[in-house]
Amino acid sequence: MERLLPALAALICVGASVVWIQSTISRRKVAKRLSAEQIDPDLWRLADGEARRDYQSALAAIASALVLILIAALGAPRWVAFSSVLLAIPSMITVIRRRELGEVERIAAGRSEIEKRAREVLTQEELAPLQWANRLAPSTLPDLAGFEIGQAYQPGSGAMAGDFYDVFQVDDHRVAAVIGDVTGHGIEPSITALQAKYLLRTFLLQFRDPGQALEQLNMQMSEIERGDEFISLCVLVFDTDAETLRYASAGHPAAFVWHAREVRPLGATGPLLMLDPRGSYHSRELAWDPDDVAVLYTDGLAEARRGDALFGEDGVASMIRRDPTASPDVLTKVLVEAARDFAGGPIDDDVAVLVLRRV
Repeated sequence: MERLLPALAALICVGASVVWIQSTISRRKVAKRLSAEQIDPDLWRLADGEARRDYQSALAAIASALVLILIAALGAPRWVAFSSVLLAIPSMITVIRRRELGEVERIAAGRSEIEKRAREVLTQEELAPLQWANRLAPSTLPDLAGFEIGQAYQPGSGAMAGDFYDVFQVDDHRVAAVIGDVTGHGIEPSITALQAKYLLRTFLLQFRDPGQALEQLNMQMSEIERGDEFISLCVLVFDTDAETLRYASAGHPAAFVWHAREVRPLGATGPLLMLDPRGSYHSRELAWDPDDVAVLYTDGLAEARRGDALFGEDGVASMIRRDPTASPDVLTKVLVEAARDFAGGPIDDDVAVLVLRRV
């Protein structure tokens, strides 16, 4: 009996050490995955700490087993043999609660997976407005022969906005430039802006006259029930063979063209889109010579405010006159910085600026 009891106790300790080793391996895998996926550092530290604790418990069970094996092998007084069984009590509890420990490990692994998915969802929610804005006002535009292009987009205080612009090749000798703004902030105006942007592409490919394209766009967009949403929009179509610029504007702030050493405004040629399904839009044409510059922008730029005073269309035209030979990239930055300086701080509304120079 003096040898049998320590031997049985040693066997229990060996079983407990196996349980703790399995638990250590499982928790190590969770900690390694959390570290590799760069999930919350606190979760990784927690998983790593639990793995270390289980590893220490395994070592303690192994040490108890070795002591009990030594007692069983060498023999010992009866009171020592009976007392040594106490070393196996923690290990016995571990073996009995093995299923419960496995369940805890599964819960821990599940919790880390939930945390991972929650973080992914939060990341997607943070990136969604930026990704959506990049569809409406892309940070890069196509390289088009005969043009230098600059663009700037500065989001306002809202999460999502309805400002958008587009530049694309209509055919071998025509290029279209578009800028627009949907009233309001949030997902609804952004959806409307995206629809208008790509519908207009279709109509500009279908109709040579930008005014006619706007009439078709107005009829289509007016069928969409969007409450009090309206769209201001300006479209320029450059014909490199005819050396002309044909434009149409749906209630949009005046674009400007630097031509023949003068800054010329391109005013509205029709009402806001979605205001009247039967609205009439016409276009106008002017020369488009080498080194001419076209500047389009949304109302956030002109409506930069200092008290009751507005930066205004005059402020935009004034900045163009200062250095019309500046590169389009520089001119877009100058315009945005001038409006920000005028306001004495960040501009609350969204601002989009598009500059094209003929080279």
